[in-house]
Amino acid sequence: MNSTIKPDMESSEGKKLQVEQMFDSISGRYDFLNRFLSLGIDKLWRKTTIKTIASYNPKLILDVATGTADLALAAYAQTKPDQVIGIDISEGMLSKGREKVAKKGLGKVIKLQKGDSEALPFPDGTFDAVTVGFGVRNFENLEKGLSEILRVLKPGGVLAVLEFSKPRVFPIKQIYNFYFKAILPTWGRLISGDNKAYTYLPESVKAFPDGNDFIAILEQTGYKQNNQKTLSFGICSLYTAIK
Repeated sequence: MNSTIKPDMESSEGKKLQVEQMFDSISGRYDFLNRFLSLGIDKLWRKTTIKTIASYNPKLILDVATGTADLALAAYAQTKPDQVIGIDISEGMLSKGREKVAKKGLGKVIKLQKGDSEALPFPDGTFDAVTVGFGVRNFENLEKGLSEILRVLKPGGVLAVLEFSKPRVFPIKQIYNFYFKAILPTWGRLISGDNKAYTYLPESVKAFPDGNDFIAILEQTGYKQNNQKTLSFGICSLYTAIK
């Protein structure tokens, strides 16, 4: 499934390059905006995500679309694996992530590197667990990215995907839609200075095949025991799957 939603719909550049440039441009304000625009709830979502994979006692974890490494840091804090590797296409985001990892003295156990989610630079069956926090929406080819993750997972390994979803219950749906369409783009633009990034966010969430549609894609890709857990009244969803 190739996503037609990209940060600049008028540009002829591909989604992958646009997403890289977008995150490079907002990397300096990204963490602040995350806390501000989610009212801090994103921290709880990440803890819930890592708690889900902790029962598998993973020793080697891959965090895809790691950004500034929030989920990679949470993975290490909660599961104490031998190593967490985070990859992202944005060098700007990775630079901020490396600063946070170094500040905590975790440079030997959390490695951040530039990499493409749709062409992972790892051998088959490498990782016990793979996490993706708010990143699958940005895949240029969703199935290709999910197939690559499946390839690098060990048999019996677990995938945990944290992603925005679309609430369906009144009045959460109405409040959410107003916030995403009116408030978030305005504040995001004012704070980040990027006119497109926080307009792209609600549009990409709207276009993303969430819920049962995403479960179906996981099944078609070859994952087993696929499950969805809605968080915060359906604002966000945690998907888990097994190789």
